Amino acid sequence: MAFMPYIHFSGSCAEAMAFYADIFGGTDMMMMRYDEAPGGSPGAGSDRIMHAQFNAGGAMLMASDFPPGKGETQQAMSVMIDPATVTESKRVFDRLSVGGEPTMPFGPTFWSPGFGMLKDRFGTHWIIGTQPESAAP
Repeated sequence: MAFMPYIHFSGSCAEAMAFYADIFGGTDMMMMRYDEAPGGSPGAGSDRIMHAQFNAGGAMLMASDFPPGKGETQQAMSVMIDPATVTESKRVFDRLSVGGEPTMPFGPTFWSPGFGMLKDRFGTHWIIGTQPESAAP
């Protein structure tokens, strides 16, 4: 079983997912707007995103905009990633921080050689933790 983060936005899903796909090297991006859905979706007539997803590094990130007039606030959640190197973790942290707000500066901790937390410009909370180095035999 794998957990897949699903992020909800209030109208910025398309921009956020394009931003994330660029950072993480996302492939197979798919977006469907409410007004493209068959059979009268809850947001019929809206150009907001009903569902978006992309693949990156063997995982999938999914998201949507809330339908107009429904649940216009971000759900409380964080997305955690753990790149293999401090260099890659710092790159991701720096990119996500642009226009956002770090809540824990990136740096070494007792549990990770490179760790930081932030809220990005779209309101998504991220935890970036570098994989610990393997213990030598």
